[in-house]
This record gives sequence, C-alpha cells and structure tokens, in this order.
Amino acid sequence: MTSAREEILGRVRAALADVTGTAPASEPVLAPPGARPPAGAGLLDHFAERVADYRATVERCHPDDLPAAVAAALPHSLPRTARVVVPPGLEGRLGFAVPGVTVDDGSLGAGDLDGHDAVVTACRVGIAETGTIVLDHEPDQGRRAISLVPDRHVCVVYADQVVADVPDAFPLLDPRRPLTWISGPSATSDIELDRVEGVHGPRHLHVIVVDPA
Repeated sequence: MTSAREEILGRVRAALADVTGTAPASEPVLAPPGARPPAGAGLLDHFAERVADYRATVERCHPDDLPAAVAAALPHSLPRTARVVVPPGLEGRLGFAVPGVTVDDGSLGAGDLDGHDAVVTACRVGIAETGTIVLDHEPDQGRRAISLVPDRHVCVVYADQVVADVPDAFPLLDPRRPLTWISGPSATSDIELDRVEGVHGPRHLHVIVVDPA
C-alpha cells in the first residue's frame, strides 16, 4: 500500500518531470560598503538614531548627570505621585538610589506591578544597527515581569555596552539566562495596519545612554 508521503512525493516528481537543469545557487547577500555602524562616538550616534526610529525617547548624558536624567525621565504629570519599581541590584549598578521607589523583592504580582507607573532598569547590551536593548535579568535588571508590566520603562545603557550588530552581542550573552530583546515600546498592528502600543508591554520606552566622553 502506498503511503501518503510516497503519494505526495510521487506527485511532486511527476510535476517536475519536464523540468530540466538545476536552479542556480543563490548568491550570498553582502552588506554594502560602509553599512556597518561606525566605531567610537559614531556608534553611539547610530544607536541613538535607531532607538529613536522605534518611537522611543533616547538621550545621552554624562555619568555625573545620570541621577537628574533618571529623575526627569519618570512621569510627573500624574494626579498623584508616580509609583516606580526598580530591581534589587539597580542601586549597586548605578551608584545611587532612585528616590521614592519600590524595590522589587519578587513578591509583587501582576496587579501590583500594573499599579506602578514606571520601572527603571539597567541592561546587558545595546545593539546599534537594530536599536535593540537586551536584558538578561541579572539583579540590576530584575525579573522579566517588572520590565513588561509598568507603562513606562526607563533603561540605562552605558556607552561601553553598545555593540555594532547582533553577531557582536551574542558572545556577551549567556544562553542559559532568560533574554528579553527590546526594540522600542511594545507595539502591535491589526490587519488594517493600525498600530497600537502597550498591548503586551510598556507604551513608553526612555533610553538613557551614559557617555563619559
């Protein structure tokens, strides 16, 4: 008895019986000269441009100005004092405490996090060519939920964390850790291509690039 697989393959062979020759091998796609992001300060410029392309807010500041930049990035126009959550290792990474925040101890549920207006985290790496920020959820970034539920994500990226392209990022990432790749605010589109932000993550992404230059 002929199996379904053999029947399907037989039909394919019959359909190709009058086809002669072989298809030419596809040529490798090469990046045009100059397509790779520049190094140095140009790399940070490229990263900032690509992040902004995703409708995120991006700014650069000197390390001495970071506390003020973080404070300015948090919501201020609410009818009450904004509620902000941070991961437990953020203060050690930044070298200062964000005032008036809730430090996540792992006990906050989705409802509790939804009651927070913003989250501040660090990151593992920033990718210039794609404008992507990768979190591996070390203590300075916290568990995945805190970066996905609050409406605004303020992410601090240090200049030496920015690499040119995705292949440059892989050696810096541990595949055994959970990885969250963020390219702009959370967004989706329906069949009419109407863009809706904040459906499955923060509606606002504010990236602060710390540049000592």
